[in-house]
Amino acid sequence: FSQGCAMALLTGLRHTERLAGIVGLSGYLPLAATTAAERSAANAQTPVFLAHGSEDAVVVPARADATREALQALGQPVEWHSYRMGHSVCPQEIEDLGRFLVRVLG
Repeated sequence: FSQGCAMALLTGLRHTERLAGIVGLSGYLPLAATTAAERSAANAQTPVFLAHGSEDAVVVPARADATREALQALGQPVEWHSYRMGHSVCPQEIEDLGRFLVRVLG
């Protein structure tokens, strides 16, 4: 969540061993300009779950949109969810995340 999302995306995409999935809640992709050159082939097709609040005043929705677009431009599989909330978590988000985890870990 938030900075944790940033760290999960930064490290997960660069990790040299295959991951089942990467989860990012209410965050952004740091060092987006270097991601293409630095990401690991092992996780180039790892599914990414991204969720963000449409009323987030801490990490503004435009940062989340830019993250989604940057990953999609690289061909990264992204599951995107937006919820009417601020910098928070909501029950629907947890349900959607649960389905994602069952799918990638199943």
